[in-house]
Amino acid sequence: MLDSLLQPLDYGFMQRALLAASLAGIACAVIGAFVVLKGMAFMGEAVAHSSLVGMAVAYLSGGNVFWGALAWAVSASLGITYISRRANLRLDTAIGIIIAGGFALGVVLVSQAVNYTADLFGFLFGNVLAASWGEVALSGGAALAVVVVVFALYKELLFAAYDSDMAEASGVPVRFVEYLLPALVAVTAVVALKTVGIMLVLALLVTPPATATLLARRLPAILALSVAVALAAVIAGLYLSFYANLPTGPSIVLVATGFFLLAFFFAPVKGLAWRGMAGASKTTGDPA
Repeated sequence: MLDSLLQPLDYGFMQRALLAASLAGIACAVIGAFVVLKGMAFMGEAVAHSSLVGMAVAYLSGGNVFWGALAWAVSASLGITYISRRANLRLDTAIGIIIAGGFALGVVLVSQAVNYTADLFGFLFGNVLAASWGEVALSGGAALAVVVVVFALYKELLFAAYDSDMAEASGVPVRFVEYLLPALVAVTAVVALKTVGIMLVLALLVTPPATATLLARRLPAILALSVAVALAAVIAGLYLSFYANLPTGPSIVLVATGFFLLAFFFAPVKGLAWRGMAGASKTTGDPA
């Protein structure tokens, strides 16, 4: 048993993958809690899809794909918020525009590269096993920045997420927070791109926090459980990928989804099985 746990760590690519994926998981879990609370789940998907443009431009010009994706993702997140406010559109409408336009433009640009099919597959579904130490360092720096900003502005983010009108009346810079949170989502999405790819970033952003909300009520506990679930999914998914020869990103997402389903059915109080037993007790008159 111990040999099975230690053997993958003999390989440098697994060491780098484990570190990079864990950093992405922590960042996604922290900012994802606010994304779930605010109902901004598809913001992560929008900036991840649109970041393909920045990745493609950097790839075709010989630049760093990470910085290209980051520049475009942050611009797209701010653009979504700006369009929503200035055009008086619902946020999901602005997100739909950015997803469709950004992703289409990205695919067109990537198609100009030789052997673009393989490159596009890596962009879409991640390739964390190919991460270099430089990419791990970039991901770590970005993840650390996201976590530091979240905890430095924890009260403002929390207050604005629950009741923006009351927060504004209390002196919280709500407009600043409305632009800051999407920008943090964008940075986090880019951190996770190498791990799970464009298509699966939303799962890493949303699934661990959603699982945590079934297990806890207060935000500090939700944050802690979200990080724990994300790390468990990352580690278990990497080992599953290693031993079963499966794609790494989808394996991580499937494990995270499995954790959510377990919580959905068996979480105390909120779990489906628990509620079923409570309902049966009421029906039979048996005190729970």
